[in-house]
Amino acid sequence: MFLSFSIVVVFLLGYTCIALENGLKVNKTAIALLMCTVCWTLYMFGCPEYVSKFHAEEFSKFMEVFHLDDRVAAARQFIGQKVLLEHLGDTCEILFFLMGAMTIVEVVDSHGGLNFVRSKLATRGKRLLLWRFVAITFFLSAVLDNLTTTILMVMVLRKLVPEKSDRMIFAAMIILAANAGGAFSPIGDVTTIMLWIKGNITSIGVVKEVLLPSVVSILVPTFILQYKLKGNLEKEPSKKELNKMILTKEERVAVFVVGVGGLMFVPFFRSFTGLPPFMGILLVLGVLWTMTEVFLRHEHEAEGTLGQRVSKTLHKIDMSTILFFLGILMTVASLSEIGVLSQFGMWLERTTDGNAYLVTGIIGMASSVVDNVPLVAGCIGMYEVASPVTTDPMAMMFVQDGLFWQLLAYCAGVGGSLLIVGSAAGVVVMGSEKMTFGWYARHISLIAFIGYLAGMATYWLERTFLF
Repeated sequence: MFLSFSIVVVFLLGYTCIALENGLKVNKTAIALLMCTVCWTLYMFGCPEYVSKFHAEEFSKFMEVFHLDDRVAAARQFIGQKVLLEHLGDTCEILFFLMGAMTIVEVVDSHGGLNFVRSKLATRGKRLLLWRFVAITFFLSAVLDNLTTTILMVMVLRKLVPEKSDRMIFAAMIILAANAGGAFSPIGDVTTIMLWIKGNITSIGVVKEVLLPSVVSILVPTFILQYKLKGNLEKEPSKKELNKMILTKEERVAVFVVGVGGLMFVPFFRSFTGLPPFMGILLVLGVLWTMTEVFLRHEHEAEGTLGQRVSKTLHKIDMSTILFFLGILMTVASLSEIGVLSQFGMWLERTTDGNAYLVTGIIGMASSVVDNVPLVAGCIGMYEVASPVTTDPMAMMFVQDGLFWQLLAYCAGVGGSLLIVGSAAGVVVMGSEKMTFGWYARHISLIAFIGYLAGMATYWLERTFLF
């Protein structure tokens, strides 16, 4: 009991430090890794009790097969060879998927494959430009991840909107659109990737039922905020930079089609082969890498050019983010192993009387304060995917593509927009555009909350009258 309490305390302290990263001036990745190792170290001190309680049958067979007599030593060996490696395998599925997807996006961008975005956005009308930004950000973030989409769109924004006050509105809408776009796509956000890989949702199911709520959640804020923009831009944006590429136009189009089209192909690859999604990502990356090597085989490496080989692009991958996810997901795994998550899930279910809208709505609002990755990971640990043949109305919420899992995908994604620190997209804009927490809270948070509730209401209407 004391060790379980200690693990929970370490998690809460680490979580608090992560949430207060800007004030403490300590990188959240360092905290996450420390939190992970300390929690698992504490777990190992009580491992005989834990394995006897939660893995009794497997542990008994393990001792028989390896003829082990020392129960403590056997428990530690069992944890190292079975429990820990199983959780690490589940975590690495997500991490390799993210690394592959991030590399593909970097390759497409560095070879000019996304320049079409700028050409499609070009217009002098501020309100029309806002709607174009929102639309492209929304659909790009469904294919790419919302972090990469936000970085890309903010770069484009700086070239198109010189006025600081106008640019703040555009940047805020990029945050909302990126988070909403990632919520309905199995590959659009880390949380939906986690739910998809774990089998809680399917690619077809989440797109079919969460797309419309996500669209509504961004249409409402865009309609309101457009009235803060008046007049036209002073001049059309320059297009000279579009020609500063090593690859030809046809080659850039090919890179875009293979890269972005490949990302969209991954769900079909999983359905067709049964292999985990990270294998599909590796396939796409291999094809894209080979193609760019062929395109650049006669080119000499030129410093400062955009046409770079994939071996160089790999250095641009944000390993800090990858290690942060590793630390967080493995920490949550330790909480799952001591039974805390399942107990908390049962308490939450009793307290809310099994109201999935209330539970997921609270989780979504909480994700605007703290990182949504551990929140979703915790929910996955709290509830099991129910059998599809169940007749229990409560259990039906937790079947694959059930009401709870789809609402969780929506709420965890869109809810991160309520505060600027609630999502990776918001943190990017906060740093690049110097947007303050206070400005966002005064001008955007309430509007984002209205869109958030409108999306949930839309999902309820879908469930009540359509599905």
